[in-house]
Amino acid sequence: MTIAYGRPSLLLVEDDVVLGPLIAELLEPDYRIRLAANGQEGLHLGLTRAWDVMVIDRGLPLMDGIALISALRSKGVSTPILILTALGATDEKVTGLDAGANDYMSKPFDAGELAARLRALTRTFAPAAASVSIGDWELDPASRSVRSAYGALVSLTAKEAELLAALAAEPGRVFTREELLSEHFQAGDQPGVIDTYVHHLRRKISRTVVRTVHGVGYQIGDGA
Repeated sequence: MTIAYGRPSLLLVEDDVVLGPLIAELLEPDYRIRLAANGQEGLHLGLTRAWDVMVIDRGLPLMDGIALISALRSKGVSTPILILTALGATDEKVTGLDAGANDYMSKPFDAGELAARLRALTRTFAPAAASVSIGDWELDPASRSVRSAYGALVSLTAKEAELLAALAAEPGRVFTREELLSEHFQAGDQPGVIDTYVHHLRRKISRTVVRTVHGVGYQIGDGA
């Protein structure tokens, strides 16, 4: 099950060097996005990571979008998929939907409509985010807040809530800065941004809410 970290995760498989980054930029405020430039990379990411939704181009190098979707579905991946294509004929839409896509949009497309369709897909298929216990604190990813055992409520930014939920989802795991950066931050961000957000969380909640494992990275603490 995919855990909500404030923003849903989105795998975008698009080989157009202009359109791919443009779509990612348009959707980034609402999604954690990973861009793959060909079908084989998309298949690897689709099979090895959990996603809330996928947007897949119809015409991809190495493995086209239809073959990619069919391969994902054959491996039991049930993530909702929206397929994009320059081929808008009805039979092309039928082919995409029959391969396992949940929705279909033809290029060129309206950015607002794409965003609305993705919201509909994530509302329909994504499970509700459950609260997470961190020692005496309770994290509510949906409201981006943590509440103490005494009722004190602390509001978090989307990124703070996302990072805290990621650490709390696997309490026995020590995350490296590089892992957290790859999963939850934008391309081009430096590992030091992780330290900054950890500092913010400790200042807002408790010095022990995130534990430093020297030489490795960070692990969820007890929040005491």
